[in-house]
Amino acid sequence: MSGISPSTVLPARREDITLHTSDGLELVGELARPVHGPGSATLVTLHPLPTAGGFMDSHVIRKASFRLPALADLNVLRFNTRGTCSPRGCSQGAFDQAQGERFDVEAAVQFAVDAGLPKIWLLGWSFGTDLALKYGLLPAVQGAILLSPPLRYTTNEDLHRWAVDGRPVRILVPERDEFLQPPAARERFSILIQAQLSAHDAVHLWVGENQVRTALNEIVATVEPTRPAIDWDAQV
Repeated sequence: MSGISPSTVLPARREDITLHTSDGLELVGELARPVHGPGSATLVTLHPLPTAGGFMDSHVIRKASFRLPALADLNVLRFNTRGTCSPRGCSQGAFDQAQGERFDVEAAVQFAVDAGLPKIWLLGWSFGTDLALKYGLLPAVQGAILLSPPLRYTTNEDLHRWAVDGRPVRILVPERDEFLQPPAARERFSILIQAQLSAHDAVHLWVGENQVRTALNEIVATVEPTRPAIDWDAQV
């Protein structure tokens, strides 16, 4: 018995999945569910930029799937966007600079709906935040959590649509982010009056176990605010 370490994989019901986009592509992924019961909420994860090494195994997303079904009763769906490869396999298609990826987001959310997964939240990281902001206002989506948003592809029109819609947006901005730091982020996101933005002692890629735990704590507190804080020293 030992506490949770960077390599800990906690029990879950894990299955390889295939997403089918409306433009005819197959995307590879995985769904991790709590061992017992349907889970209290669901994270549909959107990974960092694939042309810079982002994929479904990017470490914060991978550790969310390894830990949160057991520690927080959450379902975690992760997948490779079009043209992205990982040990799970390669998704069909090619990187499309946040255009065709619209169909990828829609396919992932539809899979979660068809599977009967509860309380669907989008969890975007870096490039994934652009996809969430551009294409995440789908009927089944409760809200969005954004890690390290660069706002590379997101337009003011995209932000305005979220502002008008009013669904919750939680934004985690690293103080040492090389793309968008807290002061500029607060200005850019000021249109989102419903957004909760916080600065964290972290870098864009949330390197190291302490930064990962900070991100996971904030994610859980957003989707399940009444759940007790994760006990990272628990014996497993």
